[in-house]
Amino acid sequence: MVNENRNIKEDIIKHLYLAKGKIVSGINLSDIFKISRTAIWKHITSLKKDGYDIESRSKGYVLLNHDDLLLPFCFNKKFQNRIFHFQELETTMDRAKILAKDSAPHLSVVIAENQTIGRGRMNREWFSSKGGLWFTLILKPQIPPPLAYIYNFAASLSLSKSLRQLYDIEVYVKWPNDLLLNGNKLAGLLSEMATRADMVEYINIGIGININNRPQKYEPKAISLKDVLNKNLSRKLLLETFLDDFETRIQTIECKKIIKEWKTMTSTIGSRVRIETLTEVFEGTAIDVDETGTLIIKDKTGETQKIIYGDCFHT
Repeated sequence: MVNENRNIKEDIIKHLYLAKGKIVSGINLSDIFKISRTAIWKHITSLKKDGYDIESRSKGYVLLNHDDLLLPFCFNKKFQNRIFHFQELETTMDRAKILAKDSAPHLSVVIAENQTIGRGRMNREWFSSKGGLWFTLILKPQIPPPLAYIYNFAASLSLSKSLRQLYDIEVYVKWPNDLLLNGNKLAGLLSEMATRADMVEYINIGIGININNRPQKYEPKAISLKDVLNKNLSRKLLLETFLDDFETRIQTIECKKIIKEWKTMTSTIGSRVRIETLTEVFEGTAIDVDETGTLIIKDKTGETQKIIYGDCFHT
């Protein structure tokens, strides 16, 4: 009965979605799904509790903000069988690990409306408030592990270009994994990899984007698109635009080309930086990022340091 109820709920939300903001009567839904109007009302009430923005009106029900829905059937057909949507997860990264080891195809997307234990780099807490876009990409490229780093750069490059294209805003990438808007954190990326023998088994890239949420309560140096554009935006449009660009970009991986283009969109090179690793702190001026993704800084003594990982702070 639980699965049957879930399927009916999914069918109801799909029917409301396809109505594109028009009112759908309870009688109509009752006739379509062969259940009573009372049962329809109960399912609608349950969907509202799940977070769907459904408004009850005298003539029926209407799904508000239908363009912001992230369910599989809302996406282009080529992505529908690769979208795994959940109302709540501890983290999309943890679920992506399970799906990656199972049968999830290359370039699958695990989406959560809410994460209860979101995390960033070096196990820092990531606050995933309602209205943001929280997802993990599952990638299964046929490559050796030393080339895996380039997918993180390709993802941040595709995301920054998609944001600029859609909203005409100056988004910059910050080494190694953040996107900045007006100097504040708009998005973050976190990648994990598993290997089998001498090849990559999967690469998972977790991405969090502040879109319609208000992140400043938990992260004072964060910013959302809503803060800048003063309106709610379609998370689905951004995700679909990003996936299109990213899929095209990784069809033929050229590390030099991706790093070269990434460097044209970074605010890190030329900035004073502090890099924190688990055991060391480096300070200096960022002077380059080489074709392996390594950050090169010049310290106060004039010596250069090559840094392959760490949290980067512009100072």
